[in-house]
Amino acid sequence: MPILIGVASWTDKTLVECGRFYPKGVTSAEARLRFYASRFSLVEVDSSYYAMPTPATAQLWAERTPNDFTMNVKAFRLFTGHQTSPTVLHKDIREALPPAKGNLFYKHLPDEIRDELWRRFVEALLPLQLAGKLGLVHFQFPPWVMRNAAGHAQVRHCAERMPQHRLSVEFRHRSWFDGNHAVASTLDFLRELRVAHTVVDGPQGFVNSVPAVWEATREDIALFRLHGHNRDTWNIKGAVSSTERFNYDYAEHELKALVPNIRALAARIDLLHVVFNNNMEDQGVRNAAMLRALLESRTC
Repeated sequence: MPILIGVASWTDKTLVECGRFYPKGVTSAEARLRFYASRFSLVEVDSSYYAMPTPATAQLWAERTPNDFTMNVKAFRLFTGHQTSPTVLHKDIREALPPAKGNLFYKHLPDEIRDELWRRFVEALLPLQLAGKLGLVHFQFPPWVMRNAAGHAQVRHCAERMPQHRLSVEFRHRSWFDGNHAVASTLDFLRELRVAHTVVDGPQGFVNSVPAVWEATREDIALFRLHGHNRDTWNIKGAVSSTERFNYDYAEHELKALVPNIRALAARIDLLHVVFNNNMEDQGVRNAAMLRALLESRTC
């Protein structure tokens, strides 16, 4: 079945420092990406969420990976409604903004600044797109984007800004899938927009957690993202890194239990992307390799 498996970020500090994935001597950015791409066929670029990527960097990614390699790119955080420090914006953008204190929010930006940010984001992805290596542009919306008129408008706005790209959407508020009516309504909404639904594996029982809904909203592609089941850190307060928050090592029996649903979903579409977002040390790469072996096994 056409299933691509990888992790969110090949450059995580703890992955590099643990010394259990990258061999000795693989120390440069180029060497690490080339080594990662020799082991997996898919990766998710997470750095683009924290700061706008550049065309030059995307060009290097395209040049340093095999022809059949795929890169999903996480959408810049301003677009999804997350608070963003102005320090991560280009200098000319910062200088063009009205004076303000603290973080920025997309809804407060002038229209001309919004237009320019979208233009630069699309431009940054062009080298991957031209190389045939751009997979999904992933929009992970925050918990305050709920299933209401404002939430629908925000998701629609993002989809309309990138009509020439394949987009995936991940929600972090349970209202989108709280009950059969909500599930059906949300899936119909994503189908209308032609964006890929993200099946989520993560801790349950929180307002900002959603169930795994094993459905596709495009016939060509779907996305399955695994965040682990660490309930203690899912909503941890204070200055905590994503590495700490998603610190979870899947046991083989947990991954084996997912195999039937993964195969069933993959059988209904052209291509399934599977991304491990548990990124403490080598957890993600080990779990990704384990799931790949289970999917290739005839005994599962």
